[in-house]
Amino acid sequence: MNGRDLVRSWWSVGVTGAAREPRTVRAAWLRRGADATGPGPRVRARVPGAVREVEPGPGGGVIRFARSELRVLVAVNGAVFWGWDGAGPEPSYALAGACPEPDPRAELEPDTDGGWRVVAERVTVAVSRHGALEVLTPGGVTLRRDLPPRWWQAEDGGPARWMQRSEVPADARFFGPGGPVEGPRPRDGAHRLGNGVTGTGSAAPVTMPVQLVVVADAGTHLLFVDNPWDGTLTLREGAEGAGSGHDRVGTSELRMEGGPVRGWVMAGTPARVLLTWASLAGAPALPPAWAFGHHHVREGAGGEDEVRRVVAGHLERGLPLDAVHLGNGHLDGGRAFTVDQDRFPKLPVLADELRREGVRLVSVVPAAVRAEDRRGEGAFPDLPDARVRYAGQAARGFAGVWHRVDGSVPFGRVDALRLGRAAHEGLRDEVPADERPLVLSPSGWPGSQRYGGVWSGEGAAGWPGLRASLARVVGLGLCGVPFSGPDVVGGGRDGGFELYVRRLQLAAYLPLLRTGAVGPADGGPWGYGAAVLGHARVALGERRRLLPYFVTLAHLARRTGAPMVRPVWWPAPEERQLRDCEDAFLLGDALLVAPVLEPGAVRREVRLPRGRWYDTATGRAYEGPAKVLVDAPLERIPVFARAGAVLPVRAEDGGTELEVWAPAPGRSGGGLVVPESGDDGDGPEAERYSVTRSGPRVVVRRETEDGAQEPSRPVRVRGLDGTGGQM
Repeated sequence: MNGRDLVRSWWSVGVTGAAREPRTVRAAWLRRGADATGPGPRVRARVPGAVREVEPGPGGGVIRFARSELRVLVAVNGAVFWGWDGAGPEPSYALAGACPEPDPRAELEPDTDGGWRVVAERVTVAVSRHGALEVLTPGGVTLRRDLPPRWWQAEDGGPARWMQRSEVPADARFFGPGGPVEGPRPRDGAHRLGNGVTGTGSAAPVTMPVQLVVVADAGTHLLFVDNPWDGTLTLREGAEGAGSGHDRVGTSELRMEGGPVRGWVMAGTPARVLLTWASLAGAPALPPAWAFGHHHVREGAGGEDEVRRVVAGHLERGLPLDAVHLGNGHLDGGRAFTVDQDRFPKLPVLADELRREGVRLVSVVPAAVRAEDRRGEGAFPDLPDARVRYAGQAARGFAGVWHRVDGSVPFGRVDALRLGRAAHEGLRDEVPADERPLVLSPSGWPGSQRYGGVWSGEGAAGWPGLRASLARVVGLGLCGVPFSGPDVVGGGRDGGFELYVRRLQLAAYLPLLRTGAVGPADGGPWGYGAAVLGHARVALGERRRLLPYFVTLAHLARRTGAPMVRPVWWPAPEERQLRDCEDAFLLGDALLVAPVLEPGAVRREVRLPRGRWYDTATGRAYEGPAKVLVDAPLERIPVFARAGAVLPVRAEDGGTELEVWAPAPGRSGGGLVVPESGDDGDGPEAERYSVTRSGPRVVVRRETEDGAQEPSRPVRVRGLDGTGGQM
């Protein structure tokens, strides 16, 4: 690498294609450049310049250029930190603790053409003499090249805006940033990294400067830019030259309104990358077991009897219900941490009564309240005081809280993280000893997962909103937030019952399942009639059956950082066709879910990864990789089980049984089961099961330190004859 890196950095500012003549450059600069939207009429542009000196240190060191300096650190977990202008990894809201120790085996050493490099076990970092930073695999394959950053500093002071352009291989695909994008793969173009929400709406966009990049021939890497300022991420995927050699690299351009130029990169398999990311940003909080059930949001202004009516309406109609979320209607004047005593005079008694029915109460907490006299400004609770107030919520009988933002109040992503921490710490020691608190926020910042999950509200209306809700959950999972989900609503906004049914069927396989009122009566799906009620009963019944599997996935997410909802390419990112699949997902490693995302559809095409897959409704086996056309009637969506999978499911007697899908002849399988522990620790040890097949006989064993043993749980084998059977 040489001075061309500096040229690329210059041309990336408002100039594309062949528009590089001086006159065109000047016009583009005036129209789109930094001085058109900067903090003042005059700005000074700055680039790092050439290398002047190097200061080696543990894990890397500091490289000083003519007008800036770059700190590079390879940590013992394989993550790479980079920071310009003296920026270090701490302090940081995102880090779960102190910065990990540097890798003592890695150090700066001279590279070609006046540059420097750090060679570590899992990654090589090369820095050119003009400041381009390249991340390579141990075998020397380029994963990304970050060109020298460029700053614009106002002459009268103030924060310096900056931009950085990056290049990735032609076959790379971008995923993230976990916000309101059209799919798990964001489309080419600009995406705002908004600092929360302003304007109308009950939920803030969840955007994080976290980007997962999949390179088919080299692996996966995750980039986190540790800067909470507003910014814009502009993406353009590359194109392969189909053997001609004329590949076009993919580009990513980040423009920030201020803040430090620093971040982390980690490379490896998807599982390795998310594990490393969790070691930096913190393990996800473990929700209570009931949090994976069915939640219903009650917004009305009725009192305790109205809550009882809503609960009875579900239970009498055979609809499982695990939690009722009270909205602003139960607050005294809409003020946080208050209860209208006229309508809820005996709230702790009500909470105990519902708990005996298996239903928890969850309270809304307005995260910020708009000032009465100045629209657009708001007040946030004092965080130390808020911990005490959240503890008071537990004393009232609430098992958790969900934060809501007044749409007219700017609510930052870091604000959401800090408020989530206050809620988690305030509730943690006050909820019953055998439970854990539930905290849901509408926005977040890397690290928010340490305290709770994300509810994304109703989202966009119509069928496009259904597709977007799936994309948001998948994207958040790849950003390290495994517990999330949209609200399932019906009635006036979206109209027809078909969309409501399809929303509910999708949500039944997502980590967080919240339904809202159907119609003005604040009722459930029976408001659409008997047919829809039957479909809802099936969807919610299947969700109840899969509760042990969701609990297992939550424990594994806490221990490994792996998302519960995964893109279909997760186990095989080298399969290029799978990376383009955006209408299906993996739930753990055992199930593939193919929701219906189009109106009127009663059949749909599903792309299956490699291996044998069973249609769970018919038991029919399919061999992948393949595209298959399957039935998708209104009463269900296609779900496939991986051959050899072991799923913990809820038995008819309320216990847990093992649903085993037969391996293909001559093949084997297995799975993990983590039973619910009822405490706030990491939970019990995972139970490991192996599955082998010899002819028509399937053998299931529990693998322990003392050797293979007979399972202590009931086992039901499916897939042998298409109908299932008891072992």
